[in-house]
Parts: sequence; C-alpha cells; structure tokens
Amino acid sequence: MNGDAGAVRDRKIVLWRHGQTEWNLQRRFQGTTDIALTEEGLAQARRAARLLAALRPDAIIASDLRRTAATAAELAAVTGLGVRHDEALRETYAGVWQGLTHDEILERYGEQYAAWKRGEPVRRGGGELETEVAERAAPVVERSVDKLPDGGTLVVVSHGGTIRTTIGRLIGLPPNTWEALGGLSNCCWSVLGETPRGWRLLEHNAGSLPEPVLGDDD
Repeated sequence: MNGDAGAVRDRKIVLWRHGQTEWNLQRRFQGTTDIALTEEGLAQARRAARLLAALRPDAIIASDLRRTAATAAELAAVTGLGVRHDEALRETYAGVWQGLTHDEILERYGEQYAAWKRGEPVRRGGGELETEVAERAAPVVERSVDKLPDGGTLVVVSHGGTIRTTIGRLIGLPPNTWEALGGLSNCCWSVLGETPRGWRLLEHNAGSLPEPVLGDDD
C-alpha cells in the first residue's frame, strides 16, 4: 500500500467526525455510549455533506453508533453511495469515565487524566489504550482504501479520539505524540493523501474543502 513511487495510487482518506450531541454540549465523555445527534448536529452533518460530496468520494465507511450513522447518512443521501458500518470504528471505550463530565473526570481521576495528557499509556476509566483503538480502527481503514480505484477517495465517519489515533498510526507517529494532533470539532474532518513515503496529513480539523499546497513545501 505504501510502496515505491511507481506504486503510489494517489488515493485520499477523509476522516470525518460526527455532528454535535447533547453530551458534547455538556462536555460529557461519550466513548461507546450510543448518543444521538442534536438538531444542530444533524444540520451540521447536512452542511458538511454538501461540501464533502464535491470531493466525489468512492466509498463511505462509518462507526455503527447512532451519531456517526446519522452523520454518514447525510453524505450517502447526496452522493448515492451506500455506507458500510463497522463497530471497529467506534470511539474509545473508557469504562467508568463514560457519562462523566470533564470536571467530574478531573475531580475523580485527576492523576489518570494527567498521565494520559503526558502521553503515557493509560486505560482511561479501565477501558482501552489508545494503541488498542488504533489497532482495531486503522486496519479497517486500510482494507477499505485498498479497494479504491487509483485517485479514489474514502470517507471515514468516526469519532474524535478514534480519528486521532488512526491518523497517528497511519502516518507513523509514535503513540506518545498522538495528542499533538489535537481534537476535531463536530462535523470537521482531516485528510490524508498518499505519497511515495506513505500517508501524509494534508488537512486537520478542516471545515472547508482542501486547497492545493502552492509553495516550497509541496
């Protein structure tokens, strides 16, 4: 997949976070809890879908949770593509953290939270390691990309933590640096492009279509 220059097929991966939920507004850790979109979240998905349709995606895959399935359905509606759902694209399972607000996590599990922010391998709330999330999600993305035509585009509809860890794995960053990628806003996306040296991060937390890089770093 990431071979020499002659093998590069110029494919792209768009990793799209779901729209707003009530728990997002409350800063409540969702994890694998199945929370629906708000009306605003659905409107965000519709707006973003109209933009992403202009990229003429070839395939859409999505987490099977309601917030991602509803987001993906908006892009399917404007492109005519089907959506393949896979539970491996779900958000990080975070055990007892799930359902707690950010302030409650800091109050009850402050040391664990601080260790995670330092880049240490932490099972937040007794749940998954970030590397385990990447190990289940990244292969699903890679298998889907392998089915694309040359120059094709895959849209992956998932969750903020899962997208960050998947990007980190695909572009070869050490796991303790994945947090440097930062979070994604609701219904924003990141874009990876295929190069002779592997996948390259072209856009991160974007809300408009990618523009060509015109400069010395191209």
